[in-house]
Amino acid sequence: MFGYKIFVLFILGFLLFDDTILHCRAWFRHYRFVVRETPYTRLCETKKILTVNGQYPGPTIHVHKGETIVVDVYNMGNYNITLHWHGVKQPRFPWSDGPEYITQCPIQPGSNFSQKVIFSTEEGTLWWHAHSDWSRATVHGAIIVYPKHGTGYPFPLPFEEVLIQLGEWWKKDVMEIITEALATGGDPNISDAFTINGQPGDLYPCSKPGTFNLNVVQGATYLLRIINAAMSDILFLSVANHSLTIVGTGASYTKPFTTNYITISPGQTIDALLLADQLPDRYYIAARAYASGVNVSFDNTTTTAVVQYYGQYYPLQPPSLPYLPSYNDTFAYFNFSRSLRSLASESHPIDVPLNVTTQLISTVSVNTIPCADNSCDGPNGTRLAASMNNISFVTPSIDILQAYYSNISGVFGDQFPHVPPFIFNFTANYQPLILEVPNRGTEVLVLDYESTVELVLQGTSLVASIEHPMHLHGYSFYVVGSGFGNYDKDKDPLTFNLVDPPLQDTIAVPKNGWTTIRFRANNPGVWFMHCHFERHASWGMEMVFIVKNGRDSNTTLLPPPPDMPPC
Repeated sequence: MFGYKIFVLFILGFLLFDDTILHCRAWFRHYRFVVRETPYTRLCETKKILTVNGQYPGPTIHVHKGETIVVDVYNMGNYNITLHWHGVKQPRFPWSDGPEYITQCPIQPGSNFSQKVIFSTEEGTLWWHAHSDWSRATVHGAIIVYPKHGTGYPFPLPFEEVLIQLGEWWKKDVMEIITEALATGGDPNISDAFTINGQPGDLYPCSKPGTFNLNVVQGATYLLRIINAAMSDILFLSVANHSLTIVGTGASYTKPFTTNYITISPGQTIDALLLADQLPDRYYIAARAYASGVNVSFDNTTTTAVVQYYGQYYPLQPPSLPYLPSYNDTFAYFNFSRSLRSLASESHPIDVPLNVTTQLISTVSVNTIPCADNSCDGPNGTRLAASMNNISFVTPSIDILQAYYSNISGVFGDQFPHVPPFIFNFTANYQPLILEVPNRGTEVLVLDYESTVELVLQGTSLVASIEHPMHLHGYSFYVVGSGFGNYDKDKDPLTFNLVDPPLQDTIAVPKNGWTTIRFRANNPGVWFMHCHFERHASWGMEMVFIVKNGRDSNTTLLPPPPDMPPC
């Protein structure tokens, strides 16, 4: 415990000298985030990218469990921007949650918005990112939520904590890529590289000097805080000759288990302990895509960092590459995900809803929309789309939260289906083309306060069979079951884990499979749910929950701040 307190004092000392943090107003710690374009050189070429405070990845936020901070966001860039605090529940205060036209209108160039970020039950690693267009490709950073003062980790204090932020890099401007794809109806261009802490690594041209190095002491243990900020890919990650002990995911502790690789979806975070127990040398950390879709393009390159031991020795040249599962190894992907279990200890209890009051089933599908004269770049001249329960989400012109709070009609409907509108063999090898075409609309699903929700997310084989990493704002949920094929309401619940399921905010629905989550609707407000493959979200794989107020003032949506960005 004494060692932990020393560590906390060190962190607080660091914060006092971090120029992204201000202490001038109220009693909340203030961060200053300035969004602007900054030149960066990668893969032998220089381009301007959107950054926060000129950093890629952006500044790290350090807080303790239960604290509240204010982030003053100044948009000095050329695009509208919003920022989302991924995995932060924001109890009763969705006004600062961030998704564009869902809980706020964007911060326009030259404007600013002070976002209050309220931490409650989260403890571990989270992240923040832009939530407008494709700007999150470079506008993102880590959030570290330490235990409450006076408490510690449920595992031995590590010698050091290290951020491993995984991302993607395009030589071309990402805004141009998505603008072109939406105009033509085709699939966006794949990335040119993956990155670790903003660096592609020395397997890419012109990248060796910037490769991230993790310097370690033999015999010491390091807590790796791993974030997948990639736009389009689930990733495998491994460390050559070393194992990883998983201790957390989505800012929630897990039962420790040891593995020689991890699978991490876009939006997910994993906390893992690395014991430096090998002979002093240099060892690669490597990550590459897991991609199971047939005829679906993906970035097949490998990003690297280096674990470098202190001491005098003759290092291998180059370092040895670690074992990584094959890019289409579905068993490896699924086996890792199914191995996660909540810690469920006396000091870190869980509360799995057992009596479900609201049962929901939603398909998650890639779709197509016909184009005049088959003139688009999607399959057979169509336009690519995506949907939940056959509704491809249409973004409104003013945000849904404002419309709900102010009772403005005509912005959204409340008829999102509780079950799929069409029942068919969702995972069949061949599907009638007519099933590929979704409806388009802006529909929400209204939940009573304190209702206990079970949501089955059913993948389909329409257009492209692929995983879908689904993220729910405002909540963490228990992943009680998953499997392949069509969900069986009679047989599959018999296999549910209701004892120690993992508590997460993002979960990948298996290819041609299903995942069941449960949560208690005790956070009133407007909360977004969407696929964290950015192209799928751009195509409409999204929906909105509205959770009603409770009976008293402590269970009621808080009023908006005075500086909400105008539409």
